[in-house]
Amino acid sequence: MLGLRRFLFFLWIYLAMAVVGIGGVPLIATRRTAMWVIRAWAFTVFWGARWIMGIEVEVRGRQHAPKGAALIAAKHQSMMDIVFPFTQFPHAIFVLKQELMWMPILGWYAWRTSMIPVDRSAHAAALKKMVRDVRNRLDGHTQIVIYPEGTRTEPGADPDYKPGIAAIYRDLGDVAVHLVATNSGQCWPAHGRAFNPGKVVFEFLEPIPAGMKRGPFMELLKTRIETASKALL
Repeated sequence: MLGLRRFLFFLWIYLAMAVVGIGGVPLIATRRTAMWVIRAWAFTVFWGARWIMGIEVEVRGRQHAPKGAALIAAKHQSMMDIVFPFTQFPHAIFVLKQELMWMPILGWYAWRTSMIPVDRSAHAAALKKMVRDVRNRLDGHTQIVIYPEGTRTEPGADPDYKPGIAAIYRDLGDVAVHLVATNSGQCWPAHGRAFNPGKVVFEFLEPIPAGMKRGPFMELLKTRIETASKALL
């Protein structure tokens, strides 16, 4: 029975992407309407997670959730972490790997909604471009989401936080960093289709204020996110 539910949920995710994504193509004339389509897909995925797979989602720490424009650093254990921000923020923009921009359907919407692609093979040049793009995108209402580890990691695995978030934080100067911890990998694996029923928690943590030095900033970022995420396991 669990195997059937896993198969149906996997099918649900990609059918929703195809149906909502292709059906919404006439609406991608503007960034705002394209974002409406993405958010509709996100809520559709979460509906399937709850009623097909038995994955309940709880949001904690809403008092720490940003209002308006923000830089958000989040733990990344599964695809669910990418879906989540669209259910919470109407203007979410992601820092993502460049290859995703060339995917059918997903790439169309990524381009139209001004996501920030990173060519990880370009190293220093990619870092400079990412910092510049974030600065240009962070207007009066945009929420920019970055995953400091750069890729999905298994719950409890040793994290490897990349320097990109520190470069953005230093460049912006007067912007706090909002943090999100999660245990999503317990129910939605980093890789494969071994979904499991249970409760996924996304927890907004106390933000890190602007103005910290790079070393202490990275240490505090890692400590807060990892401590809170491990506590949810």
